[in-house]
Amino acid sequence: MSVNRRLRIAILGTRGVPARYGGFETFAEQLSTRLALRGHEVTVYGRCRFWERWGTREPHCGVNRRVTPTIFHKYLETPLHALSSFIDMLFRRCDAALLCNAANSPFVPILLTKRIPLLINVDGIERNRAKWNALGKLWYLLGERCSVMFATRMVSDAEVIAEYYREAYGCESVVIPYGVHPVVRQPGEVLTKFQLRPREYILYVSRLEPENNALGVIEAYNKLQTDKPLVVVGDAPYALEYKERLRRVASSNVVFTGFQFGAAYEELQSNCYVYVQATEVGGTHPALIESMSYGNCVIVNGTPENLEVIADAGLSFPKNDFEALARRLQELLTNPAMVSDYGKRAARSAQARYSWDAIVERYELLLMGLVEGKKRPASANEAVCDARV
Repeated sequence: MSVNRRLRIAILGTRGVPARYGGFETFAEQLSTRLALRGHEVTVYGRCRFWERWGTREPHCGVNRRVTPTIFHKYLETPLHALSSFIDMLFRRCDAALLCNAANSPFVPILLTKRIPLLINVDGIERNRAKWNALGKLWYLLGERCSVMFATRMVSDAEVIAEYYREAYGCESVVIPYGVHPVVRQPGEVLTKFQLRPREYILYVSRLEPENNALGVIEAYNKLQTDKPLVVVGDAPYALEYKERLRRVASSNVVFTGFQFGAAYEELQSNCYVYVQATEVGGTHPALIESMSYGNCVIVNGTPENLEVIADAGLSFPKNDFEALARRLQELLTNPAMVSDYGKRAARSAQARYSWDAIVERYELLLMGLVEGKKRPASANEAVCDARV
């Protein structure tokens, strides 16, 4: 395989770059910019409103940002943007495409006429999220099946997700996790703004949606005997009622920062006492492995996906048992030596398992193989499916 070939690569299915929302956006930014540094021409699709800048193409760290329209609505935003992106791609030259999120897959047939090799990162089992109604869950189920039918190959970010597709559809996928790029920041403007002291707060990072369990974390925190505040980093554009509930339940020592990105986010990760990951849906959560890479002691909700990530380098509580989380946090608040030990373990594990350079190389070789038409047997993780679709 010629690794010197330069490809035209499109990345679709996220809100675009720079990362200003969640895990897939961070993934798209880190992957696209590093592929561009390797000499590839990379376009990342982002979102705009129908009356705005359809087709606008702007540079970002060597990557082409291209926006196509959607309607910003809880249930319509993602599928309509997928539709407009795929239509736009019909008029672009592209050697290979990477689609993020199985929910975008029902529109993949639009691209079949161009015979573009398509890699689909399916994400977690999104239809299990509490925020979706019956129609939303049905759409995600359709997305799973379309991913299996139309992807040239599939990628899962955790072995647990790969096993689900293996068992449900008889389909193998390549397991490639997210990466880490810790930038350690000394205490500065962000801690001052929120009146925080270094190593004197508990950190929680996630979109504020029910299955990410911010409510359970806040309720657990309210039981603690501590002066260390709980810092809740994140937001959600379509969860106003849930966010209001969080604020009603929260004690005065809970700090809501909203979304934080770039240097501000890095400063918060660099200086926390412990980090809590309470998600119950999804594969590898970028905020979790990022916190591990900063050398933080991490405590996770005991789902198979979270346990796979921490291995023996973090602590857990039984799934959704927030009484147990409260007990675990109280133990750590009185045992800084334990916190320090698990922080060192987490840093070693993250550095060994989640190098962005190694992960980008795997994606590069995978995309190159698709373009060159290389075929591998199912034992090498090719997306080979049986008739159970």
